[in-house]
Amino acid sequence: MLALPGESAVAALNFPPLSGRVVDAADVIPAATRATLDQKLKDLEDKSGIQLVVATVKSLDGADIETYANELFRTWKLGEKVKNNGVLLLVAPTERKVRIEVGYGLEGTLTDAISKLIIVNAIAPRFKAGDYGGGIERGVEDIVTTLSADSGEWEKRPQLRAEDHSLLQNFITPLILIPIFLFVFFSIRRNLATPGARQLARRGNSTVFIPVSTPWGSSTWGGSSSGSFSSGGDFSGGGGSSGGGGASGSW
Repeated sequence: MLALPGESAVAALNFPPLSGRVVDAADVIPAATRATLDQKLKDLEDKSGIQLVVATVKSLDGADIETYANELFRTWKLGEKVKNNGVLLLVAPTERKVRIEVGYGLEGTLTDAISKLIIVNAIAPRFKAGDYGGGIERGVEDIVTTLSADSGEWEKRPQLRAEDHSLLQNFITPLILIPIFLFVFFSIRRNLATPGARQLARRGNSTVFIPVSTPWGSSTWGGSSSGSFSSGGDFSGGGGSSGGGGASGSW
């Protein structure tokens, strides 16, 4: 059976094993920095369920960094399967390329534009100066800050107090209902202006039913984390995937 061109290219790629949150296959990150990064990434995962992994590779095996990063992300299955909340920071020193690959579920938070800014402003200048550890550390800090800010906003929403919710409902509901009743009132008056409508009204058939619903009755607030990351000494992805969101850069 003949393999498709894309399949043969992917098959030729060599991926390092997912041995932890920091996979330094190119050996460019100082040991102290690796330890700091690992703790920061663990804290992010424990708090939000987001799985951010840093990887350096010796070579992209002839592939562009977008293809390599996406296939590596899918091979490692970063992030939770349901939420697809994984992020990969990939560095290829030999090709002088870097990429932030973002899982489906985080594309609205860690956008392509933000990812590009992080690469241009935080990572690339330090890489250009030969400071791989510093560039990766600063890039991770900016990624975590972006993701944590959004997570903090969502965490506040379930804490909306009941009395505030009631006041908000009492204020909004009349704004919704008043225009509806005015519309119905004038519609009835206009319809009753016709002879046929007046005859129906005299027969007692002028009842009007107004089905009204508001968003308050079925609103639910809250969140949960249902990660499938392995516990203990082993580390693995949770079944997440990426559609190619993120940004790339060079130095």
